[in-house]
Amino acid sequence: MTLEQLRIFVAVATREHVTQAARDLNLTQSATSAAVAALEARYETKLFDRVGRRIVLTATGKAFLVEAKAVLARAAAAETVLNDLAGLKRGQLALAASQTIAGYWLPALIHRFKTAHPAIKLQLSIGNTEQVADRVREGSADLGFVEGDVDDPALAAQPVAEDEMVLVGPIDHPLCRGASVTTRDLKTARWVLREQGSGTRAVLESALGGFGIAPAELDVAFDLPSNEAVRGAVEAGAGVTVLSRLVVMRAVKAGLLAVANIELPKRRFYSLRHKEHHQTQAAREFLRIAGETAAVDTHR
Repeated sequence: MTLEQLRIFVAVATREHVTQAARDLNLTQSATSAAVAALEARYETKLFDRVGRRIVLTATGKAFLVEAKAVLARAAAAETVLNDLAGLKRGQLALAASQTIAGYWLPALIHRFKTAHPAIKLQLSIGNTEQVADRVREGSADLGFVEGDVDDPALAAQPVAEDEMVLVGPIDHPLCRGASVTTRDLKTARWVLREQGSGTRAVLESALGGFGIAPAELDVAFDLPSNEAVRGAVEAGAGVTVLSRLVVMRAVKAGLLAVANIELPKRRFYSLRHKEHHQTQAAREFLRIAGETAAVDTHR
């Protein structure tokens, strides 16, 4: 059994399609099929059932997929350790970040890091807070950046910045005319929210608790899976929302949105890393740059 066979098997299993896996791996279809067939023949077992043009994992295949992914992850970790011996002269750094951070806070850090260390290949995946934590836990990301606390014993969380949350609405909305917002105002307003599992949604629901309001008491028009979609819906008059000031600042300056007179608790941005995974020099350097940036922002 070779790592290449495992890599091909995992690609086919996750896509449930030989042709797609071959294309993504830059291999011929025959070579991809042969690698899977060799595994099945060598161990006299069936990993896939062929159903028409599709293939699906057998029970044995499902169990083997878990082990194959673990072996590939360990091999990648070993390669990371060897690359790390070269310092910051080569290697890669996989980042995962929630949407607000990825769109509005992280780009400047990535630019600073790439300017200082151009030989390090950076990869960035974007999801909500739960998805980012999953990627760090599974090892597909070296570092994660999220809004709010993550309660996971496998992950180490470190605050790296503060973020101000604001309640915004269309410029003619009753909540945004300067008067202090009351509990009754919050209950009677129509809301557009980020999806469950996002850090932004969690901060809002926590803040509501301070006003004695349960999330179920809000009149929610709909929830959407991105900051930009929520902001666009609010600009169109669909309701009010709570978002990071980073997200709405330009729209407020352009006169498309107005900020309501209500003080909301600030939230923290956290970095996440796996406690048991090797932390590369590249990861440590990225966190150092993030810490420097946070210190500059604090003293402005």
